Amino acid sequence: MSGILYIVPTPVGNLADMSPRAVEVLRSADVILAEDTRTSAPLMQHFGINTPMQSHHKFNEHDTAAAVAARVAAGETVALISDAGTPGISDPGFMLSRECRRLGVEVITLPGPTAFVPALVDSGLPCDRFVFEGFLPPKKGRATRLSALAADPRTFVLYESPLRLVKTLGQLAEACGADRQASVSREISKMHETTVRGTLAELLRYFDVNPPRGEIVIVVSGKPVETARPHTNKYKTTD
Repeated sequence: MSGILYIVPTPVGNLADMSPRAVEVLRSADVILAEDTRTSAPLMQHFGINTPMQSHHKFNEHDTAAAVAARVAAGETVALISDAGTPGISDPGFMLSRECRRLGVEVITLPGPTAFVPALVDSGLPCDRFVFEGFLPPKKGRATRLSALAADPRTFVLYESPLRLVKTLGQLAEACGADRQASVSREISKMHETTVRGTLAELLRYFDVNPPRGEIVIVVSGKPVETARPHTNKYKTTD
């Protein structure tokens, strides 16, 4: 009888965001695959979780996914976590999930924290339809992606590091127009959580003199949909 692969979200900030179900799954698993066991150790200690941990990250997942999936197929219960948030969302997880499904192994993903959802809702921008882009390509393909996002009528969401925020805001202002509405959220669910809203030009000026710290989520409004002009008959008629 095969085991189960659990995809387990962990808090992006406040430890109180950890669900009781997530704690129970981590306690009962045979092994926990962690993006960085050192980063996850305090979380395990806080909740009294003594399950053995092994590393599973972007540098080894290509080589380990098949072997781990085979272990699950042989009967082990494996829980996958990332440093914070939901595995697979800009973090390792997709390859292992795909390999388990290829082998017919059950994969269960628990609902839970991820940084972009509260940032999107808190932005005040339309969120009924949106695009989650994650991190932009660092070099090759970056301009192409920016151009495509700038032309999209849907709100779009980006992750960015604090060191690259000002540069990225400048590129967004150039691609989308300086007056496009946007927001920048940092340290979601942590003590110093903040969200700054305004045009891309205003955000660029603000963060140029107020360098941010922590994890960054950028939310940008979609391209305004042009209102069609009413049809007029260019030919005059007389009664």
